[in-house]
Amino acid sequence: MEILETLPPLLKMYWFVAIPTSLIFVIQTVMTFVGADASDGTDADFDSNLSGTEAPFQLFSLRNLINFLLGFSWAGIAFYSTITSPGLLILFSLVIGILFVVLFFVVIKQIQKLAEDNSFRISNTLHKTAEVYLSIPEMKKGKGKILISVNGSVHELEAMTESHRIETGTLVKVVKIENEDVLIVETI
Repeated sequence: MEILETLPPLLKMYWFVAIPTSLIFVIQTVMTFVGADASDGTDADFDSNLSGTEAPFQLFSLRNLINFLLGFSWAGIAFYSTITSPGLLILFSLVIGILFVVLFFVVIKQIQKLAEDNSFRISNTLHKTAEVYLSIPEMKKGKGKILISVNGSVHELEAMTESHRIETGTLVKVVKIENEDVLIVETI
């Protein structure tokens, strides 16, 4: 660290922030890619009353602090010889640090758009075609079963009809949902 001792105080401060921050960033990145880091910056690193917010991630986390310090310190080092005013250089470094955090938020938001929710909801069966698995008695006098594909998986669900009896193997269309668990079907 003898090299850092000869630098001007402001540049020395930038280097003292950049070196440990960069090391922590590299460790976080490696841990993320090997799966050791299960978090994406969505949890706060402190205990507070942040519940009730709709934000998909917290502003105050170790990852965001590292992102800010990374942008702040490396911008200061990179533009030290270009921007001669120390006040303007610090302000510029602060803006770049904030932009790093904003960029992280944008990237996380885009990644979250890639998430897919394949959980089964009976409402997704409405107006879909199905095959009768167990015959369905006429005029809601009993229940039968249908096989229906929703989001790429086949489900066996109870079904009734408001018309004539529907035999096994017949193709039907879901027209209503009754009592949140029974499908009303009609033949196609």
